[in-house]
Amino acid sequence: MSDGNTLWHGRFVGGPSEALRALNDSLSFDRRMFREDIAGSRAHVQMLQEVGLINTAELSEILEALDVVENEMEEDNFDWAPSDEDIHTAVERRATELTQAAAKMHTGRSRNDQVANDVRLVAKSEIDLLTEALASLIKALFARVEEVYEQEIYLPGYTHMQRAQPVNLAHHLAAYCWMFLRDVERLGDARRRSDVSVLGAGALAGTSLPIDPQIVADQLGFSKLFMNSLDAVSDRDFVADLLYSLSVLGVHISKIGEELCLWASSEFNFVELDDAFATGSSMMPQKKNPDVAELARGKAGRLIGNLTGFLTTQKGLPLTYNKDLQEDKEPLFDSCDTVRLTLVALTGMITTLSFNVESMQSSADSPYAAATDLADFLVERGVAFREAHATVAGLVRQSLAEGSELADLVTGHGELGPQAAELLQPGGGRNRRNSHGGGGEAAVAAQIEKLRDLVGALP
Repeated sequence: MSDGNTLWHGRFVGGPSEALRALNDSLSFDRRMFREDIAGSRAHVQMLQEVGLINTAELSEILEALDVVENEMEEDNFDWAPSDEDIHTAVERRATELTQAAAKMHTGRSRNDQVANDVRLVAKSEIDLLTEALASLIKALFARVEEVYEQEIYLPGYTHMQRAQPVNLAHHLAAYCWMFLRDVERLGDARRRSDVSVLGAGALAGTSLPIDPQIVADQLGFSKLFMNSLDAVSDRDFVADLLYSLSVLGVHISKIGEELCLWASSEFNFVELDDAFATGSSMMPQKKNPDVAELARGKAGRLIGNLTGFLTTQKGLPLTYNKDLQEDKEPLFDSCDTVRLTLVALTGMITTLSFNVESMQSSADSPYAAATDLADFLVERGVAFREAHATVAGLVRQSLAEGSELADLVTGHGELGPQAAELLQPGGGRNRRNSHGGGGEAAVAAQIEKLRDLVGALP
């Protein structure tokens, strides 16, 4: 190739300005796609040989050259050239140095369909790695669920950050298992929408050459083939789907991170963090900081920012390919890397922390936490709920105003009495709420059985 080995020298007499080159080049971030790019080139040239556009000898030379290029990149001894504006340029330039047959490698394709296919391969691979890391977190959480269920540990449940009702810790932790299982589903959906081969769409309208894109799709392990060439080169919905899935996952990570920050505080004192997953203070020697939980919480903003930025980039683009689409890779790579690292650290934190059972249960043992159970006690005896609610609220108000024990007031109440007062014992009514999906012992046991099957099916 002439003119600095660029791929687009055709009508140009002079080369690009330094400013244009610096703005245009994407090699600094898309070089991480070298495996996918080379895999796509291998499949493409094999197809070219099958349809008669290159011969067997040329195919062999090109494949050997691609092997060399991949080994050089894997071993980090590839000689990157100033003219390598992207990974596609670099691979083709080096392959052509090794054999002139590689000059035919780009037959019947464009960088437009090439890069779209590369990104789809990357997305599939990243989703598989992310799903594996997320599965490890879910398994770690579920192990703690089973552990605390056997120990019958309970804690206050909260609404509006006010103590509401005592709940089993197993029930509380299981809620995150369900959240993260939905994230596994979302990642699976994103993978299915990534699993479309678009190599063969050309620059935008296909090609007059007798190519067979299905051969390429089969070689690369895609389950589906594009149907519209215009859509194929311009579609980045699958990137948005993945960024959205990671943003929702990030929000869930943030939620559990926030709770762990609260639980590790002196005010709550519900958990003790392992030293391996906490930090200290450079000034205050008594501190143990929940940095993993804080960063898990903080990364959500970054993930949402990547999604928002990418959607904004796409919103005004006409068909088909526009250079704006180059902006898909950095947010994609960053979000994938961020989530994967966060999941590993959070899994370690959850696996190693210990629960301060006495603090949890004593915080849940306020007699006022059983107020709803008292109302339900009356409902079971035919009292309308609103009337029951008013009765119990009156007793709570009287207890607070007089400084009297709620248990004494309940015991002496004509409609409640000693039997109802038993609900005010520590942990009292927590195992009574056995409606479907509830926090009672029987309901939690059924939930754990269902979770055991779902968690066992994870990769």
